[in-house]
Amino acid sequence: MIIAQNISKDFNGIHAVKNISFEVRKGQTMVFLGTSGCGKTTTLKMLNRLIEPTSGNITINGQDIFSSEPEILRRSIGYVSQNNGLFPHYTVAENIAVVPNLLNWDKGKIKKRSEALLEQLKLPVAEYANKYPDELSGGQKQRVAIARALVSDPPVLLMDEPFGALDPITRAGIRKEFRELPELISKTIVLVTHDVQEAFELGDQICLMDKGIIVQTGTPEELIFNPENDFSRSFFNHQRLQLELSALKFRNLWEKFADAEYPVTTSLNSNQSLWEGMETLSQQNQEKLFVKDEESNAVKEITIQTIQSVYLEMKNNR
Repeated sequence: MIIAQNISKDFNGIHAVKNISFEVRKGQTMVFLGTSGCGKTTTLKMLNRLIEPTSGNITINGQDIFSSEPEILRRSIGYVSQNNGLFPHYTVAENIAVVPNLLNWDKGKIKKRSEALLEQLKLPVAEYANKYPDELSGGQKQRVAIARALVSDPPVLLMDEPFGALDPITRAGIRKEFRELPELISKTIVLVTHDVQEAFELGDQICLMDKGIIVQTGTPEELIFNPENDFSRSFFNHQRLQLELSALKFRNLWEKFADAEYPVTTSLNSNQSLWEGMETLSQQNQEKLFVKDEESNAVKEITIQTIQSVYLEMKNNR
C-alpha cells in the first residue's frame, strides 16, 4: 500500500531523515517510535507532502504521490495531529464536514456519515453535533478529530502523536476505543509516538528510529525479544517486563490456556495482550476472566496465575 524508497529530508544542511526505506501493507498499522528529534514526524509528513522530501520515492496504492497536487493528495489521506486541528468557530458537525464539502458531497450524505461516526466514537449526535470545540474535553476533541479524518473513508490514515496531549487515564481509554473501532479494520495506518506502550498496543509493525535512521523494524514481539543491536536492546530496558507482556497476544499462545465452560461472558478478545489481561483482572477485581477468539468463537479462561505461568514458560523456552 505505502512504499517509501530511500527518502531523505535536509533542513539547512541538517539531515533530519537519512535515506530510509519502508513498506506498509494494506490494512496494517505501522508505528514510528523514538525520542523527540529522531525524524519520525518528518517521515510521517513526507507521506502526505506536508513536508517535501529532499530525495527519494513514495508510492501509495501504486501511485506516485508527486504525480498530483499536494492538496488533491491530502483529500485522499486522513490526518490526525496532536493538537487536533479543529476549527474553533465551527461546530462539531461543521468540523467533520470540511473534507466532504470540498468533495462536493450532498448534505444528506454528509449528515448520515457524520452521525454514524459520532455514534461509533461515543459522542451522541443530539448532545455533541452542535457544540463548539471549546465546549469539549481533550478526549472528546480528539474523537472529533478522528471522525473528521475518517469521514471521507480514506484508505490511509496518518496520525502524529494523536493522544499525546491527553492525560494518562484518558489516553489509555481512547486508545482502547480507537483499537476497537470497526471503521479501522480495513485502514492502512501510520502512527507516530514516543510512547512505547502505545506503540506496542497499536502497532502491527514498529519502526524504531534514532538520529534520522530506522534502527530496526519488526513486530512488537520481535523488537522486545530479538533486538538487532545495542540501541534496540537498551531502548526498552526501563520497562521490559511490561513490554514483554504487552508484546505477547493471547492469539499467539491460545493453546496454552484452558478452554472455558459455557455460557460465559467474555471481557477480552484474542488480539489483546497478556498485559491487558492482567490489567483487566486487576481493574475488575476478578479471580478469572474469559477471552474470546473472534474467528472461531472459542473461549479461554484466564487468571493472574495462568498468565504468569504461560509467560514464564515462554521465556524459559527462548
